[in-house]
Amino acid sequence: MKILFMGTPQFAVPSLEALLERGYEVAAVVTQPDRPKGRKRELTPSPVKAFALERGLPVLQPEKLRSPEGVAAVTEAAPDLIVTAAYGQILPKAVLDLPRLGCINVHGSLLPKYRGGAPIQRSIINGEKTTGVTLMYMAEGLDTGDMIAKVEVPIRDEDTAGTIFDKLSEAGAKLLLEWLPRIEGGSAGRTPQADDEATYAPNLSREDEKLEWSQSSRRIFDRVRGLNPMAGGFTHLDGEVFKVWGCAVPGPSDAELRSEWAAFAPGAVLETGAFGIRVRTGDGSIVLTDVQPAGKKALKAAEFAKGARLAPGKTLG
Repeated sequence: MKILFMGTPQFAVPSLEALLERGYEVAAVVTQPDRPKGRKRELTPSPVKAFALERGLPVLQPEKLRSPEGVAAVTEAAPDLIVTAAYGQILPKAVLDLPRLGCINVHGSLLPKYRGGAPIQRSIINGEKTTGVTLMYMAEGLDTGDMIAKVEVPIRDEDTAGTIFDKLSEAGAKLLLEWLPRIEGGSAGRTPQADDEATYAPNLSREDEKLEWSQSSRRIFDRVRGLNPMAGGFTHLDGEVFKVWGCAVPGPSDAELRSEWAAFAPGAVLETGAFGIRVRTGDGSIVLTDVQPAGKKALKAAEFAKGARLAPGKTLG
């Protein structure tokens, strides 16, 4: 069985590595074109490309898979099966119809929930307690194909988008290997998705990264976790962007605001100390533990507070 693998971020690397370690023939790897990154905006290969080149695999990087050149490149590879994991483009019908065993996708959510490009971040931002991976046959729509199998992964309070990415990427690789023999033998089965139960997870925008202090402490906590380590949540301090990378919801003993804090509006600094920076929220307070001032490196909030004048009432927002 000749496999064409399609993927781009680190999430996809364990699946590709698993195929190679199990001895499957990977004819070529398709990934997104190199993109400029960092302050110098240097062209940087995707994690999948870097790994594929280390393993001596041919790499294809069509700007648009729907283009005649993109379809021709995939056709020339003549795969029996296409495996995708966070590739980043919707496969056109000409590609979907090409392999005799079809096209399957390792998707980072429990479909039909969180179809789209940011299922992991959105699930954490929305306060989900459980997520997972769905192995599915691909169709022309956005993550609408029939499902093959699922595996659940809990989301704990200490998790961030980064830790869940790692957990789901490993779980997805195991699920892929478990079901490939049945997919190859035609006995995997197909379960249609319930479209009326579908939810969507579009890629995050700048607006999604903005922290709204009028929300509950829990909502803010979940948003910060869901944005770490990709972008970070942001607010403003003295007119400049102020990023928040980590925070903590006060425990039951801290749930009630002190009487002297009651008059402060959401976003106001309440106190600082070795614990970090306590900020008023819509239903109480939240403690910032890791922050990044404009033009500076990320650091502990307690360390930042030592050198900053954050008197009670100072406003973030």
